[in-house]
Parts: sequence; C-alpha cells; structure tokens
Amino acid sequence: MLTLKVITENTQDVINKLAKKHFDAKAIINEVIETDKKRKAAQRQLDANLSELNGLSKSIGRLMQEGQKEAAEAARTQVARMKESNKQLEADMKESEQRLTELLWQIPNLPADSVPEGKSADDNVTEKTGGTMPALHDGALPHWELAKKYDLIDFELGVKITGAGFPVYKQKGAQLQRALINFFLDNAREAGYVEIQPPYAVNADSGYGTGQLPDKEGQMYHVGQDDLYLIPTAEVPVTNLYRDVILEEKDLPVKNTAYSACFRREAGSYGKDVRGLNRLHQFDKVEIVRIEKPERSYESLQEMVDYVQTLVEKLALPWRILRLSGGDMSFTSALTFDFEVFSAAQQRWLEVSSVSNFESYQANRLKCRYRGEDKKIHLCHTLNGSALALPRIVAALLENNQTPDGILIPEALKPYTGFERID
Repeated sequence: MLTLKVITENTQDVINKLAKKHFDAKAIINEVIETDKKRKAAQRQLDANLSELNGLSKSIGRLMQEGQKEAAEAARTQVARMKESNKQLEADMKESEQRLTELLWQIPNLPADSVPEGKSADDNVTEKTGGTMPALHDGALPHWELAKKYDLIDFELGVKITGAGFPVYKQKGAQLQRALINFFLDNAREAGYVEIQPPYAVNADSGYGTGQLPDKEGQMYHVGQDDLYLIPTAEVPVTNLYRDVILEEKDLPVKNTAYSACFRREAGSYGKDVRGLNRLHQFDKVEIVRIEKPERSYESLQEMVDYVQTLVEKLALPWRILRLSGGDMSFTSALTFDFEVFSAAQQRWLEVSSVSNFESYQANRLKCRYRGEDKKIHLCHTLNGSALALPRIVAALLENNQTPDGILIPEALKPYTGFERID
C-alpha cells in the first residue's frame, strides 16, 4: 500500500497519477489525510496527558508527606479523571488507525511514469514481437477439438467431477503438462532462481500482504470454516515468505521460482474467451518472484522480461510483448508487461505471462524490508512474473504444431516429454 508520507507530502501528485489508472482518488485521499490528523491530535493529547499524569502521580506522595491531604485527594481525583480521558483517547487512536488501514488498502499502487495512457487492453502498447507465424493445413482444428481427437484433455469429465473450468488431462496431455512444468522449473533454476514448493492455501494476512485482498476477494476461492483462500498464483505464498522479515542488503536480490496449481473464480467470464483452455478455474503455472533494492528494481524487471522471452522462443511460438496501459493494469502493479502467443487455429493472441514491478507497494503491506550498508532499514521492491502459465501455452502448442498426421513436439520439450509427436 502507499505510505502516509507519500500521500501527505505529494497529495495532488498521487491523485493525478491514480487518474491514469482511472481511479478517482480525491475523496479517499482527503479522508486519509483527515483521519491521520485526528490520529495525530489524539496522540499529542495523550502524550501531554501522560506527561501531566506522571507529574501528578509523583506529587501525591509528596503532598501526603507534607500533610496536605486535601490537595493529595484532589490530585488523586484528577489522576482518575485523566486516566478515563486517556482510555477514550486510546480508543480514538485505535479507531483512527484501523480506519486508516482500511482506507489505505483500498488505494491502488501508483503507475510508473512510463505507463501508457488508456482505458482498456485496446490501449496497450506493443513493445516487441518475435517468432514465425505457422501456416496450418486445410481442416486445422482448435485445441479443444484436438484434445478430443487425440484423447488429451476431457473437459466434460471435469464438469462431471467438479464443474466447468476444471479439465482432466489424460495420457500424452498429462505428460505434456508435466513436461512443461519441469521445463519451466529447470530453466528458472539455471537462471538463478531458487525453487520453492509453497502451500496452495493461504490465510487472510497473506492475501492482504500481496494485495489480492480486499481488491480480488470475490475472485478467490474461500474455505469458510478455516478462513483460508486457495491461491490464485504462487506469487502470494512465495512473496509472503518475506512478510515481517528484515533482509540484509548483501542478500539481495532474492530470486525464487515455484510451480503451483492456481485457482480463480473468473466471475463474469463468458463467450469465446472461456472456450477450452482459454480461461480456467484451476490451472498450472510456474512463477518467478524477486525481492530487490529500489534502485535496481527496474533493471530487474527488464531482466525478467528478457528471461520470459527466452522461454517462448525456445518453444518456437509466435510472441509479442505489451506494455499495459493505465486502464488495463492490476490494482497493485506500478508497471506490467504482458506476453502473448499467437494461437493459429483460433487466429487470436493469448496472454501467457504478466511480468510486473510493484515497487514498494506490496513491501509496505508485508513489512518486507532490508538493512542497508548505512545500517538503516528500508522498504524492498517486489516483482513477479509468470514463467509460464500452462493452459494457453498448451493451446498454442497443440494448434500451431498440428499436421495432418499428428501434433509435433518442439525440440526443447522432447527431452521432457519422452515423445516427439502426438498421434
């Protein structure tokens, strides 16, 4: 979340920057400032009362020794009144602090200066493209038909045992999933990321720490009896490893990777966007997470983007990188690059990765800090990226590599699948 210092010292700048995300911040920012003033006024009065109370308490014994019983009793009465007043001041402070936290949770991160203006995905800017567009044979099929033809994925069986958006992978379809997971993890380890195997359920503190709560509460699966949330991405548990942690500057950057299943309600999705593997409620993904010093975070962001580019290149998929506009960015991100691959049978681009810098926004929520060489404590910057999400990668691989005689496996994946084609 944004710090009070940033909001109070740069009020108009904060309001202007949030307008790029199409968030009207004026009312909530004004309430933050007024609530903070109330909190500070209560704190000042409490400090003054405590100082006076200390003096009065000391005077009672002296007055009794001097035989001034009436004055001592008057002092006792005043002490009692002040203690009651202090209880109210403490309650007022607690109420103000709680309200401040609630307000700050509702304010998005500030977009970086390099974020393009725009209202939606239509305003995203294409940064870079690569790969070769495949020329498919006549009668080429979309991936959901290929999955049925070669008995790779059973969408109807998933509906039977769970519901829509929970496919069952079978035979070479299941093997392809496992091959991609291992391929992505091996590449991440070779790039210096330390592998983590996180829990798939987190508590509310973790959800608030990375910003999924309260913003995305309706999109997360909630286990009511235990008050736990199924993770929408491994970003949540992995980044929360560093909640309430003070790292040493020499240990930065922290680079982690994790495979996990991901769970998202995807409320409101419909039409072509949800066909087959295009949008699921449960899917597999390998995530990369970095904890960085502020001055290096944008250099790290570029390194992460370059790394994800190597993955789509190794899979020989047509790809493009988009710089997201203010209207298409997430609540928590300062700058995001999306990777999309081209799905030849569907003739559309499919998002397979988002790589984001959150600057200090998550770190402030998490209290993720580091001790610098100056011995002072500083907020870290956090970054994460999909490397990669499997469903749409699988969709593009099946569609783009289909032939009349079967589906070819990219060279980079053959050591992982143990087979060269699906037929």
